[in-house]
Amino acid sequence: MKRIRINDGKVGLVFRNGDYRKVITAGTTWLSLADTVMVYNLTDQFYSSKNLNILLKDEALAAMLEVVDVKDNEIVIQYADGKFKQVLTVGKYAFWKGLVEYTFTRVDLSDFNITQDISKAVLTSTDLLRYIRVYVVESYERGLLMIDGKLKKALDKGTYYFWKNTTALSVLKADMRHLQMEVSGQEILTKDKAGLRINFNCQYKVVDLVKYLIDNKDADKQLYVLMQLALREYIGNYTLDELLEQKSAIADYVKEVLKSKADTLGIEIRDSGVKDIILSGELRNIMNQVLVAQKQAQANVITRREETASTRSLLNTAKLMENNEMLFKLKEMEYIERIADKINNISLSGGNQVVDQLKEIFSR
Repeated sequence: MKRIRINDGKVGLVFRNGDYRKVITAGTTWLSLADTVMVYNLTDQFYSSKNLNILLKDEALAAMLEVVDVKDNEIVIQYADGKFKQVLTVGKYAFWKGLVEYTFTRVDLSDFNITQDISKAVLTSTDLLRYIRVYVVESYERGLLMIDGKLKKALDKGTYYFWKNTTALSVLKADMRHLQMEVSGQEILTKDKAGLRINFNCQYKVVDLVKYLIDNKDADKQLYVLMQLALREYIGNYTLDELLEQKSAIADYVKEVLKSKADTLGIEIRDSGVKDIILSGELRNIMNQVLVAQKQAQANVITRREETASTRSLLNTAKLMENNEMLFKLKEMEYIERIADKINNISLSGGNQVVDQLKEIFSR
């Protein structure tokens, strides 16, 4: 015989010739010399080289163990004293009862919905995250949950968790903010065959997720094409001069066309406008020449008008001086004063004759 001592918090399994005999708990036990003992810590998971089903036939041992059988397409989340411990996959597991309080949450992975009471910290842990599908809908977005290609429900802003399985699951998202689209450098011919490039922008907002994401493929691209066609349709009906004179009318026309067709895309048109109209180099030079000629013609008209007014004024002055000798003398003095302003020195020759002439000029 031999004496075996099992300390507190431990348990021993007795084997003889490789066969399981019994379980012994804390304390001193006398065994045969042919017996061997495997000692286990009650805080650890139970492992044995023997088949667990054979060991569990011992009712005493079975009462000391908590057995968790994880079936196909399942996982079990294990907690120790209320704290997340590990994820158990397919198989049979045994844990000692007594020192540690174990709890288990069983998950059926055939259902993608997470209906179990599992904290976010556990869901995002490294061990569990590989079984989770995570979708984030930002604060400015809205989403549609698609299951096997079919619309399931609309998703508001937030983070969504689903179990990972063979079910095809996806989330379609749309930006719900005010958006802007621009047609840049669009080359179009006018009615008089003048080539120009136009930059046009449009502001819009998504108002119907189903139409925008499901009923239409690439709704933004379709809106872009509608803008192009509307611009070509309008510009092709007017000459270059007419377009330059009614630039704002282009935006009004395109906006109305887009409004009438954007509803089928799930979009609401808020505003639109022509950013730039760019002419080709040769056409721009011609337009500059026309502008210079127009300005020169306007300048000539103004010059002729001023000359006519000046001549009319001189004629009126001459008529007044003809009938008024004093006014004639004042005009002479005005001209002499102007001449004197331009002369620094005056040399007189001729004696008293010059003085007499000046007296005659300034006499009444």
